[in-house]
Amino acid sequence: MGDPLQTLRSVTEHQTEILDSLRPLPPYEQPLLDALGLVAAADVYSPIALPSFDNSAMDGYAVCFDDVASATDEHPVHLPVVGEIGAGQARILAMSPGTAVKIMTGAPVPAGADAVVPYEWTDRGVAQVVIARAPEEGQHVRSAGEDVTEGDLLIEDGTVLGPRQLGLLASVGLATVVVRPRPRVVILSTGSELRDPGSPRGHDSVYDGNSYMLAAAVRRAGAIAYRVGIVPDEPKLFLDALNDQLVRADAVITSGGVSMGDFDVVKEALSPLGTVWFGGVAMQPGKPQGFGVVGEDATPIFTLPGNPVSSFISFEMFVLPALRRMMGRLPYTRPTVAATLTHAVSSPPGRAQYLRGELSDGPTERQARPMVSPVGGPGSHLVGDLAQANALIVVPSETTSVAAGETVTVVPLEQEF
Repeated sequence: MGDPLQTLRSVTEHQTEILDSLRPLPPYEQPLLDALGLVAAADVYSPIALPSFDNSAMDGYAVCFDDVASATDEHPVHLPVVGEIGAGQARILAMSPGTAVKIMTGAPVPAGADAVVPYEWTDRGVAQVVIARAPEEGQHVRSAGEDVTEGDLLIEDGTVLGPRQLGLLASVGLATVVVRPRPRVVILSTGSELRDPGSPRGHDSVYDGNSYMLAAAVRRAGAIAYRVGIVPDEPKLFLDALNDQLVRADAVITSGGVSMGDFDVVKEALSPLGTVWFGGVAMQPGKPQGFGVVGEDATPIFTLPGNPVSSFISFEMFVLPALRRMMGRLPYTRPTVAATLTHAVSSPPGRAQYLRGELSDGPTERQARPMVSPVGGPGSHLVGDLAQANALIVVPSETTSVAAGETVTVVPLEQEF
């Protein structure tokens, strides 16, 4: 007999049990590009000002404002050009009143100049320039420190580092940043019936889609996936494969072998250790679950059911939040949205149902709430339907039916968070 309903954990209870047992991984310094998508583990302050010197915002002529304040088309100002400054080629450090210096965008403005006249307002003279329009005092000069002051807080602890943040760190001369690292996750599929894609398949065999699906999900979560592949239904071979992989694992995911069958190798191999919980969670699909630690370093292990839909939904509900906690990313779980159900659905009593759905925008401005349509049947083997879905429709455990037109909670699967 299966576990009676009152012995099942709720989804929230199992999530909480997992998250409470985990801590963010210890931080370490990473090169900037390797830190993309990771979380800063300390405040970062600027070692320099930005800009670090007054520089030109235009290609033109550096001038003293008083010399050109009266310039017009009718009465242009003529100034001798005493030199040229290119970006990264500053040979002129100062200039005298009554002169002009040709200057390029980004080049340092010489001492004595307090405005830049763009080429468009001049005849672009080489030895002498004719200026037909007056700038404002300070115009087209980027002042030192106007963007960032030395000592400014650039990145707060807990910030997810994207291209803009990494560009800022590079702009102040920082080549590395202290972050929470990507968890290294080992993925094992169990089952003597499994075959690798691309290999011959017997009449009683199936291709291993789970390890690819889970490895891809791990990568999309921002972690590092090590797909080990298929392990036969033999406890010793499973334990050998597991122990071989623990040296490079911050977490382990298995799929299959956790139910009530005679060949449930994961449960048979790990139960004697006493460090892994196996039981039922009040959800459909995904009832059989396991979680605990293995090895000398107490590496977390998630033992997921083998049916592909069950395995995927279990990853979304339990493994994804755990990986985000290990990386220091918030929120741990995907944000939900309210949507209008297009077709009636039913659900067994006492279990939260996670139905595959297609989420779309509301049809009119008046009906702005998103719409969600069930995709396929409830079977936990229907991976074709899973691939067509972009959301999960959540039917609470106390609800046995939802009519078309009613509001349901939906978990979007494709949105970044």
